[in-house]
Amino acid sequence: MSKIGVIMGSKSDLPVMQDAIDILKGFDIEVEVDIVSAHRTPEKLFDYGKNAHSRGFSVIIAGAGGAAHLPGMIASLSPLPVIGVPVKSSNSIDGWDSVLSILQMPGGVPVATVALNGA
Repeated sequence: MSKIGVIMGSKSDLPVMQDAIDILKGFDIEVEVDIVSAHRTPEKLFDYGKNAHSRGFSVIIAGAGGAAHLPGMIASLSPLPVIGVPVKSSNSIDGWDSVLSILQMPGGVPVATVALNGA
């Protein structure tokens, strides 16, 4: 059975991302949760993005605040669908920077985007 990866840029994103985790578990979907920062752990990000499909993931849900690079970076490395969750963080511009960063991916690097804090 396939599984879903739920990743976030910081443990401070977990309260928002917990909703997605709870819903997936409620449907008996296997979920693996991890902190993968585009800025603090770029080597981990590259490894995760390049190898997620071979580890049995079918979708990646990536939550990020501020400049919100995580969803787009993962999408650029992985053939899997990526769902970006913009997170209103303490360093964001009322969450708009996160929303716009995830919405405005370049052509060829699609990221599905949900509402601010909409995990």
